[in-house]
Amino acid sequence: MKNSKLLSRLIGLVLLVGLLNLLSQYIYKRWDLTEDKRFTLAPQSIAAAEALEGPVVVDVLLEGDLPAEFLKLRRETALLLEQFSEINSNIQFTFADPMEGTAGSEETLQQLQALGLKPASVTTEENNRVSQELVFPWAMVTNGERTEKVALLRNLLGATMEERINNSIQYLEYGLADAFTKLGFRDKKKVAILKGNGELEDRYLADFLTTLKGYYNLAAFTLDSVETNAAGTLQSLTSFDAAIIAKPTEAFTDLEKYLLDQYMVAGGKTLWLVDAAAIEMDSLMNETGEAVALRRDLGLGDLFFRYGLRLNADLINDLYCTQIVMATGSGSGSQYNPVPWFYYPMLFSADNHPINRQLEALRMQFAGSIDTLENAYKKTVLYTSSPLSKKEGVPRMISLNLIRQEPDRSTYGPGNYPVAVLVEGAFQSAYKNRIRPSGGLTYQEEGPENKMIVISDGDLIANQLQNGRPLELGYDKWTNNFYGNKEFLLNAVNYLLDDSGLINIRNKEVRIPLLDPEKIATSRGKWQLLNIGLPLLLIVLIGWGFNYIRRRRFR
Repeated sequence: MKNSKLLSRLIGLVLLVGLLNLLSQYIYKRWDLTEDKRFTLAPQSIAAAEALEGPVVVDVLLEGDLPAEFLKLRRETALLLEQFSEINSNIQFTFADPMEGTAGSEETLQQLQALGLKPASVTTEENNRVSQELVFPWAMVTNGERTEKVALLRNLLGATMEERINNSIQYLEYGLADAFTKLGFRDKKKVAILKGNGELEDRYLADFLTTLKGYYNLAAFTLDSVETNAAGTLQSLTSFDAAIIAKPTEAFTDLEKYLLDQYMVAGGKTLWLVDAAAIEMDSLMNETGEAVALRRDLGLGDLFFRYGLRLNADLINDLYCTQIVMATGSGSGSQYNPVPWFYYPMLFSADNHPINRQLEALRMQFAGSIDTLENAYKKTVLYTSSPLSKKEGVPRMISLNLIRQEPDRSTYGPGNYPVAVLVEGAFQSAYKNRIRPSGGLTYQEEGPENKMIVISDGDLIANQLQNGRPLELGYDKWTNNFYGNKEFLLNAVNYLLDDSGLINIRNKEVRIPLLDPEKIATSRGKWQLLNIGLPLLLIVLIGWGFNYIRRRRFR
């Protein structure tokens, strides 16, 4: 009788487990109980994945004999791709080792680098032997004939590989959602790159514009025809949703300035990168190593003033600075040493806005200060110099001998001078209650809610060149350091054009707890005993208890 009851219970349990397994094939549900909701996709990520049509293939180049840190990155990438696949069944992914089965690994390496897939060099130590390994932490997302590259490993200034991996995990969702968004775009907004006033050449804007092209339609736009056809020029300009003015060096005429004012009042977004002081590093590379920094009058002072800003004709000297490389010696005995250059401030984010949140430090070159003035517009200071900085007015002699002198710290402070400011509000014309230039433009005094960003360094957007080819924006080839210039400017344009969804994904914080090496060393024995000895003790106690109960029951 007892045996039949036990058998019926066992059969019922097996049937229940089988039924649950069957239901799990059709009904899937899981709960994210983590504090930071790291396994919950942002609504913007879900929308980007759902918008994709047709097969989407994600090839992840993380496979094979990977270092331990990259195994964690691979695992997190696989978990995230599984979530995207559940949202859109068209998304399929594979992991592959790009170097597997290649007869000429050097040739394969060159082919991968030609595609823009830069490897990460990892130093491993095993059996007292140190070796270098190359890992390609990239994913290729293909939809139809279009392919987007996703960098799975982020550059982090002065960080260890483990810190870089942990930081990169936070950006996995953004990287993949960003690629899905680019592939899913149908109607792109238009961005004008202003020319004609001595702005930066295209080769110095190449990397940023290439990145921006994935989101928006770009076109060069000159104001040359404003004198002969101002109304037509304004009409053409207003067909663009935003305009980027990158380091103009020639003054704007009154009519050009009036046209830009009317463009902003009509709702056009603007990103200004303007130098109020003229000095270039190349001008210091002479026999004396000296050059004079002069005021650069672009004629924009009254325009910015009416919008609540004043760009000062000065240079910021900051003890928190980036480095330049100087050559010592001559001929074959020349040595190149990195030295701090106080006119190249290193700026850290205040994390006070979606534009600057969780970004790497920026590098500026001969930046000036910005004063914010009281008016009806909302102004958000996105970046400031450090507390150990000072302003130096121009004209001023700048000399490379500064690197050989010990700075007097008592002359620095209080610092925190604004260098990048966001202005928001219902824009009113800067020509309200003023005489306006004649040119046939229809005057609009007030407009809708609008935004503009003003940055006091034109070189923030400029990439370096190597053998005439543009390098990645934010990368310094002399010191081999990466800075967050590109991410900041990309966030800035996204925010101006109300594409804040991707910014919110980027700002999603995933906290990955790290073990304390000191506590590991001091408490090693205790935790080993708990993890190994305690389970064995519990097994012995359970076995003894089970045997004791069985003997009592059947005695």
